[in-house]
Amino acid sequence: MDLGAQLHAELLLRGQTVACAESMTGGGVAQELSAAPGASETFVGGVVSYATEVKMGVLGVPSELVEEHGVVSADCAEAMADGIRRVLDTDWGVSTTGVAGPTTQEGKPVGLVYVGLSGPTGTSARELHLDGDRAEIRAAAVAAAVETLLAAVTEVSDND
Repeated sequence: MDLGAQLHAELLLRGQTVACAESMTGGGVAQELSAAPGASETFVGGVVSYATEVKMGVLGVPSELVEEHGVVSADCAEAMADGIRRVLDTDWGVSTTGVAGPTTQEGKPVGLVYVGLSGPTGTSARELHLDGDRAEIRAAAVAAAVETLLAAVTEVSDND
């Protein structure tokens, strides 16, 4: 069973839902979360917030946060995850932001990626340093987002 299907099964078992907010993955996380048969029972939807204005206007990422930390930051990833969870009223929110290349962004290197996670126990971000070309970095970021979410969903229920 692939990661998306595993995640769907775990969420379904718990009666929980998820939404995603993506930047550099451009919809890849939504594609993965919606791929499993019956995914509509757990995956509510997502926002591809490629532009900074969308991060701020739709997801509610504060402009002060963007000015101080940039959009390629743990703070922005956390705000995106919180924002999508709030906007789509889900149990979990997952986000991706980073630099897929080919050039740096905000002075940050290609391959620097943040996965944000918002859920019943709080909000966090995971920093990744990925290698490869643009497509490989994006694919690795999608996989990391689903893995991070799956681990968190299982951990929360294991601790109940």
